[in-house]
Amino acid sequence: MNSVNRFSSRVENYAEYRPGYPPGILEVLKLDCGLTEESVIADIGSGTGLLSEAFLKNGNVVLGIEPNELMKAKAEDLLKSFAKFRSVSATAETTTLPDGSIDFITAGQAFHWFDREAAKREFARLLKPDGWVVLVWNARRLAATPFLRDYEGLLLRYSPDYPGVRHENVDDEIGGFFAPQPMKLVSLENVQRFDFEAVKGRLCSSSYAPEPGNPNFERMLKDLQDIFNEHNENGVVNFDYDTRVYYGRLRS
Repeated sequence: MNSVNRFSSRVENYAEYRPGYPPGILEVLKLDCGLTEESVIADIGSGTGLLSEAFLKNGNVVLGIEPNELMKAKAEDLLKSFAKFRSVSATAETTTLPDGSIDFITAGQAFHWFDREAAKREFARLLKPDGWVVLVWNARRLAATPFLRDYEGLLLRYSPDYPGVRHENVDDEIGGFFAPQPMKLVSLENVQRFDFEAVKGRLCSSSYAPEPGNPNFERMLKDLQDIFNEHNENGVVNFDYDTRVYYGRLRS
């Protein structure tokens, strides 16, 4: 399955159970990059609009670039109250946006799906001379708690392609993407608190998790229930994240 279609059957779970982004991201960009309400944002691989929403609440015009029509339609529904949201059916490599029209290019949980060289050329074309690229991940703390250690083990056990699509695989490539310009990294705390149904929805939102009909699906959920039963406190477990914000310019 190609990257565009990986989430087509997971849109509802993605929208409901994936983590949002802490407001500290905006504070970093205001202080260090000059983000204002007037800044125009191109959110690349915008999905259901989780990162777009943070900038819309700041008053920005946000152009959501998303090639998956089901994800795009969900974002349009969830963000319909924001008059400054524009939904665009396009890709990171061919956004269809005008030259030099964008102040900030953002990507939340999406950069690892891009053709890096083609995307870099496209981003450089889009950005104003003083524009910024901001790449963001909610990185689950894989071993921070007994629950998270067991959850990681479950993914490794039931999701054969999980090791190959983890965002950590591109960490070393991010500096090269910005080169020869410098890149900065800020890490912020983020957390979700889930009952079992939400934990199940969070798991099923992942592109690598077996789906109904797969012979491993029911076994996976049984193991997930066992892990939850062992580690929950008052019917709740925490998903702890480091929200990692990589940002820089592509040209002087």
